[in-house]
Amino acid sequence: MGLIEQIRDAGVVGAGGAGFPTDRKLNCKAELFIVNGIECEPLLRTDRHVMERHAKEIVRTVRAIRDQIGARRAVIALKRHYHGAVDALSAAVKGTKVELYLSESFYPAGDEQNLVYCITGKTVPTGGIPLDVGCVVSNVSTVLNIAAAMEGRPVVDKLVTVGGAVARPVTVECPIGTPLSKLLEAAGGAVGDCTFIVGGPLMGKLTDDLSQSVTKTTGGLLAVPKNHPIVAKKLASTRDAVLARAACCQCSMCTQMCPRNAMGLNVQPHKAMRALASGNEALLGDVNGVFSCCDCGLCTYFACNFGLKPSQAMQRAKANLQQSGVKAVKEVKYDPDGGIEIKRVPTERLLYRLDLKRYDVDAPLGGYIPCDAVRIPLRMHIGGADTPVVTVGQRVRRGELIARPEGMGANIHASIDGTVTAVTGECIEIRK
Repeated sequence: MGLIEQIRDAGVVGAGGAGFPTDRKLNCKAELFIVNGIECEPLLRTDRHVMERHAKEIVRTVRAIRDQIGARRAVIALKRHYHGAVDALSAAVKGTKVELYLSESFYPAGDEQNLVYCITGKTVPTGGIPLDVGCVVSNVSTVLNIAAAMEGRPVVDKLVTVGGAVARPVTVECPIGTPLSKLLEAAGGAVGDCTFIVGGPLMGKLTDDLSQSVTKTTGGLLAVPKNHPIVAKKLASTRDAVLARAACCQCSMCTQMCPRNAMGLNVQPHKAMRALASGNEALLGDVNGVFSCCDCGLCTYFACNFGLKPSQAMQRAKANLQQSGVKAVKEVKYDPDGGIEIKRVPTERLLYRLDLKRYDVDAPLGGYIPCDAVRIPLRMHIGGADTPVVTVGQRVRRGELIARPEGMGANIHASIDGTVTAVTGECIEIRK
C-alpha cells in the first residue's frame, strides 16, 4: 500500500485546526515541504511536546513525505526558544538533509502563509494555497499521525493543552470523543468563576458546554474568568456597529498592523469598520483582500487603541460576500511591506496587553486520560459529515472503522473498545 492510501485509511486530517484531509493535500508535487511546529497561539504547548518526544519519528516521516511529493527541500519550523525540541530535532536531522527553521516568538508566526513567506520570501495569493508557490505545509502533529498511519495505526487519540485559570496546567492525551470536562478534571478544575476557550486565546471559540467532544483538531482548552476582558472581545454585540460609528476614527492602525496586509494581500480592516459604521458595504472598496483575512485577531486584540473589533467586522464582511456569491480572485495585490519585520508583534508583549501573561506557564505532559464513554463527531474535517458504517448495539474495537466519507472528508475510527450506544447525524457514541 502506498503512503497516500495509508494516510487515507488512517483518517489523517490537518491536526493544527483546519482539518483538511491529508491524503488530498499530499497527493501532489511540490518543491518544498514545510512542517509547522511553530504553535501559532500562545499558551498552548502540544507542538513542542510532540517534537521533543518524537523527533526521530517526525524526521523519518518527513523524509517519506518529501519523497512522496518530489520535494527538493524539507524544513521543520519551530520557535527558537523551544530548547528541548530544538535539541532533539537537531540531533535527529543530522545526515538527512532535512532543515530546521528557527523562528523568533511573534504572533501569528504559525500562520501557514506567514511561514511560507518567512522561509521562501514568496506570498501565497489571495484565494490560493501554499502549493501555488510550490509549497506544502503540514502541522507537526499531523506528521506524527502520518508516522502512525505508516505502521497501520489510525487517528484515535489527541494531545491537548489544558491551561489558563486552572489548578494545574497540563498537556494530556485522550481518546477522540472524550468530553472536555474530563480534560478540566485532569488539570484540577477551574480556579474561580470561568468560561472556556476551545483552542488558543485569540482564535479559539468561547463555550460553557464542557460536554463537547475532543476532535481530531482540538489543540487546547483554556479556562478564563468570566470577567476577563478577552471574553468581551470575543462576544459579538449589537452595539458593535454603534461603537464603530462613535469611536472609530479611521486611524488605520488595524490595517497597518495586519500581517497579511504586510505581505501584500490588501487586507484592510479599517475599511470593514467604515462599512460597518455606515451600513454601506460599498465602502469596502476592493473586496478581494477581505478573503485573505485569516481571523488571527491581531487587529482586535492588539492594534485598535479604542478597544473595537475590526476582526469581527472583517468576518462579517467575508460572510456577506460569500453569501452574495462573490469569490476570491487569485492575486498578490502589492509587493510586501518593506517594514514587515518591525511590524511583527512579540508574543510576550501581546500576552501582557491581553492580561494573559500570568497564564503563560509550563503545561507538562500528564499522561493518558482513559474514557469509558465517547461521543465521536461525524464532522471533524473540511467537507460534509461522514456516513456511519456501524449500528446501535454493535461491538467495536479501538481502531475499527466506524464512519467513512461520501466525498470530501476522512475515515473515522473507534477510539475505545465498547458497544455503540447511539448513532445520529452528528456523532457516534461508544461505551465500554
